[in-house]
Amino acid sequence: MKEITVKVAGHEPRTYSSNTSVSSILHDIDPSLTDNAVAAKVNGQMWDWNRSVESDAELAPVSADSREGHALLLHSAAHLMAQAVKEYFPEAQMTIGPAIENRFYYDFDVETTFSEDDLSKIENRMRELSSEDFVVKREVVDCESARKFFKKQNESYKVEMIDDFEDEEVITTYTQGDFVDLCRGPHLPTTGMIKYFQLLNTAGAYWRGDENNKMLQRIYGTAFYNEDDLNAYLEQIKAAKERNHRKLGKELDLFFFDQLSPGSPFFLPKGAIVYNELQNFIRELYRKYDYREVVTPQVYDVELWKQSGHWELFREYLYHMKIGEREFGLKPMNCPGHAILFGSDLHSYRDLPVRIADFGRLHRYEKAGVISGLTRVRSFSQDDAHIFCTMEQVTGEITSLIGMVNVVFETFGFESVKVELSKRPNKALGDANLWQETETILSKSLKENGVDYVEMEGEGAFYGPKIDFHAKDALGRYHQLSTIQLDFTLPERFKLEYVAEDGSHQQPVMIHRAILGSIERFLGVYLEHCGGDFPLWLAPTQVAILPVSEKFSPYGFEVLEKLQSAGLRVEIDERADKVGAKIRNAETQKTNVMLIVGGREMESKEVSVRRRFVGDQGQMKLEALISELRSEINERRRHKSSQK
Repeated sequence: MKEITVKVAGHEPRTYSSNTSVSSILHDIDPSLTDNAVAAKVNGQMWDWNRSVESDAELAPVSADSREGHALLLHSAAHLMAQAVKEYFPEAQMTIGPAIENRFYYDFDVETTFSEDDLSKIENRMRELSSEDFVVKREVVDCESARKFFKKQNESYKVEMIDDFEDEEVITTYTQGDFVDLCRGPHLPTTGMIKYFQLLNTAGAYWRGDENNKMLQRIYGTAFYNEDDLNAYLEQIKAAKERNHRKLGKELDLFFFDQLSPGSPFFLPKGAIVYNELQNFIRELYRKYDYREVVTPQVYDVELWKQSGHWELFREYLYHMKIGEREFGLKPMNCPGHAILFGSDLHSYRDLPVRIADFGRLHRYEKAGVISGLTRVRSFSQDDAHIFCTMEQVTGEITSLIGMVNVVFETFGFESVKVELSKRPNKALGDANLWQETETILSKSLKENGVDYVEMEGEGAFYGPKIDFHAKDALGRYHQLSTIQLDFTLPERFKLEYVAEDGSHQQPVMIHRAILGSIERFLGVYLEHCGGDFPLWLAPTQVAILPVSEKFSPYGFEVLEKLQSAGLRVEIDERADKVGAKIRNAETQKTNVMLIVGGREMESKEVSVRRRFVGDQGQMKLEALISELRSEINERRRHKSSQK
């Protein structure tokens, strides 16, 4: 046993024997450090609360109310669920059980699907196992011992995972009661700390996410440290079901899917209006921020993807085919085509920056198990752009892009944004020193613009680091939308040049950027954010005309013609229903403006106005109404109730 030195921020270093647990050390240094703590960080890595410190280290407590503390609870709850499942279904084989955002899941290879009754039984058994308050024990074992143990338990998936490890790699198991699982950890100290949880639903999932592998049965659940947080999250789930974009897309006649083209949405006329309005909005910003829109090919010889590096690192997502003696691929992104476009002419430093925008359709082969409505598709369009500039211009361009992101988020009512700086991944092109230089440039730009951000190690694109913007929706969920990526690799691979002021040929910097990102994905996120209550400028039907009876339909059509001439999207409800039923139908379709026309309105040549979320607004002259609505549309105003 040796002595070790431990440092905790804000405290003097202390010396302990090497078998002292992190919890004991933190309590000895300052008892308040252990208040609400459930684990610790040792040299930046998460450790179990009762694990011993073996060498000199820096320690920090991890509190239950932190993101990491919640993830620890979720992962521990997944193990508790697996323990209960194995008691009821001993033949079920375990695979993996990770924590995800506010939830956990565990995948099992079992002959029959889990029923609602099964979930109820499993959840009740979890409560019993929690009350038994088993100590959760971590054990380090060698690969061969672990392989023998799980083979004896008939856990073939665990054996397969062990076979993927190097023989010298550390293998850990976690035991609670008589249940043992292969896991890197860490976990909560006891099962008794898992008190407030609920199983949510089941789903199919392919082993390792590959549709060529066996379909497994997945159980989702959630867990929190207190009952109020659990209940609040369950209410959020309920609200999310009502706002589900697939449900709203069907109810509002926006889009649908067909298995003849899986993962590729069909946009109906109303959905196409919204889609095109989103693009028109971005096009207006292009005029303000000096972008030039282009149209580039859909199909390229695979030599392009080999030159860009996508063939090596992105091939599994490429649709490719052989035609004659040549092999071609549908484009999954625009950047190589834009590199060709920039390189087709010799540019002077006076031309830079060159900002190229492209709404071209993109195709990526996403596995069947990950396709999800509009938020994960195989065919999509981005508000994609690439900026070619000098090194000195990079900071100014990023400042401009941050301003553009802010305009977009404000327009759509995303009021809370988290920013991440994603750094070099394991699979990356280019020199490591150049990566470090570009990461420094992005970090400096964010700081100069007063943007708070967190660094994400290993999360960058394979060609360069990036800034990701995560917007918080009306249900409290964050979605990654906008991205800014710095790239020195593609300009080098495509030998791009410009003529510098001194006459020399220099390589430009390439900035990749998307603000909405995928239009399909943005629409899915925004539908759930606004609950289908589009602001007037974006609404497929901006005005519904509701004649009180059939005899007032001719006047209704007069109104319709004038509104259409003013550029408004208008429908008239000619059905023989009573006006109350017509109003209810328009409300169901989330129509923003309803105009009731009857004898009084026809006589005065006015309309009775009803606004969603506001109610009746009385009679108005048509000219005044048109002026008011055009102003609201041109200013892209949001109605305050749309995101409640």
